[in-house]
Amino acid sequence: MPKKSGKKVRIDFRKNRGRVARNNDLTRDVQKGDVADDKLASGERLSGKGKLSRRRTIVGVTVEGDQIIRDVDEAGCLTGRVLSAIGGLHCRVEGPDQVVYDCSVRRVVRTLTREARNAVVTGDRVLFRPLDKESGIIERVEPRSGILARGHQRQQHILVANISQVAIIGSLEEPHLKPALIDRFLVSAEKGGVKALICLNKSDLVDLADLQQIIGLYARLGYRVVPTSSRTGQNVDLLRHLLAGEQTVFSGQSGVGKSSLLNLLCPGLQLGIGEVSQDTGKGRHTTRHSQLLRLETGGWVVDTPGIRQMEIWDVAGGEVEGFFREFRPFVSHCRFNSCLHLEEDGCAIRQAVRHGLISQIRYESYVRMVVGDD
Repeated sequence: MPKKSGKKVRIDFRKNRGRVARNNDLTRDVQKGDVADDKLASGERLSGKGKLSRRRTIVGVTVEGDQIIRDVDEAGCLTGRVLSAIGGLHCRVEGPDQVVYDCSVRRVVRTLTREARNAVVTGDRVLFRPLDKESGIIERVEPRSGILARGHQRQQHILVANISQVAIIGSLEEPHLKPALIDRFLVSAEKGGVKALICLNKSDLVDLADLQQIIGLYARLGYRVVPTSSRTGQNVDLLRHLLAGEQTVFSGQSGVGKSSLLNLLCPGLQLGIGEVSQDTGKGRHTTRHSQLLRLETGGWVVDTPGIRQMEIWDVAGGEVEGFFREFRPFVSHCRFNSCLHLEEDGCAIRQAVRHGLISQIRYESYVRMVVGDD
């Protein structure tokens, strides 16, 4: 990752208080003589940007990729891993010797955040200063490696950082499988530099013979597909083997059984589980925030809240094709280099779809990503 050092940087300053409300009757009060002349000089400002600057200069930083790393005095600080981050302000951090601290985030760390929803996320490696045996304050977020992120209100929402793989949990019934959501997770995983496996849970509720087409689709693309059942324990041992020694995030929509699977994988976790709503057919949130959990077999796993929408972040329409593995052999045969594979003449991708060489289901997922239909 490119690295650039400098003494200072100008960044957006996130104000922590609103500007002072204007007194709309000030001019009228002056004309009526209700305001003394000697008080006008110290009166409120009626124009400009307010009393707080919109920009701020931070001295002593290092720019690494799209992250700004603050230089701090490391004396008296400890290194740790964020186990959970609530609102990006209050974090549980595991320090040396597995001691857990309740930490707040120094305001300058939040100020340094660029186009991100939270300054600190679950999985971050941080430098923090202990205040006592139970609490501390985060001074710096170390550079991140593998991330899983989505777009949220025109900002990057990093779900978890420093992972090696994402386990995309889908449900074969209650709620029904959503291949389009799986495809979005696959793109986000590859964009974040992590490998992916697909876990199809609640396999005891269906006849797997009826799902060989969808299972074979992803298996042929090189993704590991594991049908599981938290009720019968099907393939739980295989899943445990695939997680051993890895930094894995469990992610998927609500109600697919993420927490139930984790309870089987590591019975001591005792994570809360919920039922699917009979009215909407959608799962109810039981996990309120992401949690980094240590596995007995080695490695870590992150349990995340359910996600119903996965907006692709920082991927232009013309770049989406690069994240669809089956497109790659055909892209160079398109008539135009700028082909988006939508309605262009001489498109090799559309021709491959017509001949069954590319799945219609996957192609429809691609089109929705390109046109921005969530």
